Amino acid sequence: MAESHDDRPVAVITGAASGIGAALAVSYARAGVRTVLGTFPGDPHDPELTARAVADAGGVCVVQELDVRSSAQTDVFAQRALDEWGRLDIAVAGAGILRRAALADLDDDTWDDLLQVDLTGVLRTFRSAAARMAGPGTLVAVSSIAGGVYGWGEHAHYGAAKAGVFGLVRSLAVELAPRGIRVNTLVPGYVVTPQSLDPVNSLGPEGLERAGLGIPLGRAGRPEEIADVIRFLTSPQASYLTGQEIVVDGGLTIRMPT
Repeated sequence: MAESHDDRPVAVITGAASGIGAALAVSYARAGVRTVLGTFPGDPHDPELTARAVADAGGVCVVQELDVRSSAQTDVFAQRALDEWGRLDIAVAGAGILRRAALADLDDDTWDDLLQVDLTGVLRTFRSAAARMAGPGTLVAVSSIAGGVYGWGEHAHYGAAKAGVFGLVRSLAVELAPRGIRVNTLVPGYVVTPQSLDPVNSLGPEGLERAGLGIPLGRAGRPEEIADVIRFLTSPQASYLTGQEIVVDGGLTIRMPT
């Protein structure tokens, strides 16, 4: 373990090569939080772009290849924080995949593969991180209004995983509270990310623009807007907040249908 007298917090972030994870790394850099950026080797997005953005924001980070389907890899990922800086304070489980599949095509392998990442991957990330937190800490899982609030046709496996995150977080919030570890869920609405811009498995650019018309604030969200809420949830300012689902959707889910 690295010897360090630096009291700046240390966070690990899965899914940090793009979208909300990348924006969060930059948000943390501006707040003085050091980060380990977990990136899947098969991700087409270059994690070094995130690392450069962190450096440009005055932050410090390291990049760690990670497949959240492996408990051994999530252990190595969390341990990297201790090896680099001697502490681990925050873990954000943002890694996820999205695959369109109608019920007739939703075979066991397709179901299992998505849940291994989007639900069990959260468990592995949190289990590895909590085991390495010496004092109070905080965990945040990224869910979605798809499954977390609404149903979504041809995405039953995704909806089940994102809804399952709620139960996981609530239970861990109770279990880990005596250790001073807070656990919450961030529930994004429509956000402009590479995942939502995928026209095959998600809405695509035109669908996302149309969806924005039904949002009270009149547009889809930006990754930075979600990241800043996660940063708040993992900050001392949220010290009495645990076991909650925080919806950040521009007012979409509270608008009365017309």
